[in-house]
Amino acid sequence: MRFLLRERESLEGLLPGLDKQLAAVPLLDLETTQGTALKAFTLAGGPGLLVPAVHGGAGADLLSAVRVQRALGSRSPALAVATTMHHFSTATLAEAASAGDGMEWLLLAAIAEDNLLLASGFAEGRTGQGILRPALTARMDGDQVRLSGSKKPCSLARSMKLLTASFMLPGPDGSWELAIALVPADAPGVSVRPFWRTPVLAAAESEEVVLDDVAVPAELLVRTGVTDEGRADHLQTVGFVWFELLMTASYLGAASAMVERTLADTRVDPTVRGEAIIAVEAAMLSVEGLASAIGRRPPGEEALAQSLICRYAAQDAISRTLALCMEALGGMAFIASGELAYLQSACRALAFHPPSKSRTAAPLTDYFAGRPLLIP
Repeated sequence: MRFLLRERESLEGLLPGLDKQLAAVPLLDLETTQGTALKAFTLAGGPGLLVPAVHGGAGADLLSAVRVQRALGSRSPALAVATTMHHFSTATLAEAASAGDGMEWLLLAAIAEDNLLLASGFAEGRTGQGILRPALTARMDGDQVRLSGSKKPCSLARSMKLLTASFMLPGPDGSWELAIALVPADAPGVSVRPFWRTPVLAAAESEEVVLDDVAVPAELLVRTGVTDEGRADHLQTVGFVWFELLMTASYLGAASAMVERTLADTRVDPTVRGEAIIAVEAAMLSVEGLASAIGRRPPGEEALAQSLICRYAAQDAISRTLALCMEALGGMAFIASGELAYLQSACRALAFHPPSKSRTAAPLTDYFAGRPLLIP
């Protein structure tokens, strides 16, 4: 069967043996809080996937990375979602290292060498709140910053070695700008509280991470140049584009797991199976096309707008695919296994990641009318 062959070959080439390990464990066992997917990913060198080869990582480009995430999503949606948050932070650090002369490269080398997982403390998960509206507060204490507040949900909360947290920091001219702190998971004042109550995507470890007056030295701070007006700079734009495409590919992987089960049932009408394949493959081809184009030029506002279009088109394609597959497989298949109900619920969670379609429709319209795109 050729379905998902390209993605699984990419996964095998970059993280050998991981796909076989994941395939050997039932889906619902992988997706629990006791699941072994994250451990297998870490031992396979997954944290270094996007770390440039010069710093000891796998050096995967965006095209390869979206294929890997789709393959992971087809085996364990929670693993794909959780690791996308890690890759979001890693891609941002890699871009910062390539453009500056800071110490980001030392951290990238440590990520690859020691298989460090990074949790992302950017604002998300709150209805009506944009990704550039952090929940953390900061106060200056000499050359260091002290952070307080919490991030919930925060994927990889229990497996993380570092938290990349966003907050607003006063600039030299008195205006506020977005900054990113690298906070060790074992730093004094960092704690984790239970938050995720649903069994869906529980293995992503999306709990509440609390920071209580946590000291962050100046060398672990990155100023982004993003003001409180919400306009993203190049570094943030790169991170957002990678986030949208990697997360979209992850959920397309989860939907592909449903399609794979439909293909395996020879009683399903071939026309229905073909329609399901067309829906997910068309969405993935758009993701791959943009990922390939970005590899040839630095991403800017156009790429950001296009990544959002890919993501929202994929949401619609996933909805159509789920409806087709669930009806075709029938009630007896639904009753016989909890996997179908699980996949249907897991796939829907793409709509919960920022920015929502309803908040972005107007900015996209403005952008194509010739005005700047602002992250909502």
